[in-house]
Amino acid sequence: MGLDMTDEGGQEQREASEAVQTLRQAFRHHLETFYARLQLAPPYHSVEKALTHLTSTLMAMSPDERTRLAGNPARHWPLFGRIFVESGLAQKHRGIIVGLVRDGRTGNLPPEYATFLEVFRS
Repeated sequence: MGLDMTDEGGQEQREASEAVQTLRQAFRHHLETFYARLQLAPPYHSVEKALTHLTSTLMAMSPDERTRLAGNPARHWPLFGRIFVESGLAQKHRGIIVGLVRDGRTGNLPPEYATFLEVFRS
């Protein structure tokens, strides 16, 4: 009996797929929290577009890189901030959010959400 290498490849593929799902779910959760705390309706079409952009970005990474990223929540935020901007999501509700940031009415968002808010400070 030899080693079945297809199982190893299948395991790697499953882990990579799980990493994408984990990161998509985390990003969606953070977007929902962000808009809820700001008392804004999420721009649903734009959120879905951002999730698609996230998926494409993740699929361009190596499976190991995706797995490492998914396993380290502190590393999520730079990627999530980049996707927030690149997908165009940061343009939605821009005027309202700029006013909320300027007035300090950001719904007591946890510190990591500064990654999203920073876009509205410039």
